[in-house]
Amino acid sequence: MAMPVIRFVREGRDVECYPGENLREVALREGIALYGLKGQLGNCGGCGQCITCFVDVVGENSPGSLSGRTTVEDQKLRRRPQTWRLACQALVNQSVVVLTKPQTGLADLDQKVNQAKAQPLPAGPTAWPVQESEADDDDAEASDAASNSQPSGQSTTSDEAP
Repeated sequence: MAMPVIRFVREGRDVECYPGENLREVALREGIALYGLKGQLGNCGGCGQCITCFVDVVGENSPGSLSGRTTVEDQKLRRRPQTWRLACQALVNQSVVVLTKPQTGLADLDQKVNQAKAQPLPAGPTAWPVQESEADDDDAEASDAASNSQPSGQSTTSDEAP
């Protein structure tokens, strides 16, 4: 099953994530430069208060690729285009194309956006992957513990005389 892909236009990178994962957390984990100078000097850490992590959603597989706008976003982004989102408030449901730091100029922006949109994005799942049972892990741990145990009658302390 394919994972949702976030296509970062400015960086020219596609990044997979789990459905429902926070856009800001994915970007930071993957080393995507989400913040401009102001955001690098100080940001709210993902609480939706500083509006330095906004992105422009330039393409989606379908409406709802990201979670709906929050009340915080409606308030903080009221003078911004409707396609702008706070990365800290957006959860990735399906594959999406975003432009980081949309307030900053980018040479041949239209061409890069069109190229990013022209390449198909995988739809991605709509639920978390099913985890394998933990019984397999418990069996492995039990066999490791058994192989590391000392036979009875032997001591492992170093201060006893031989």
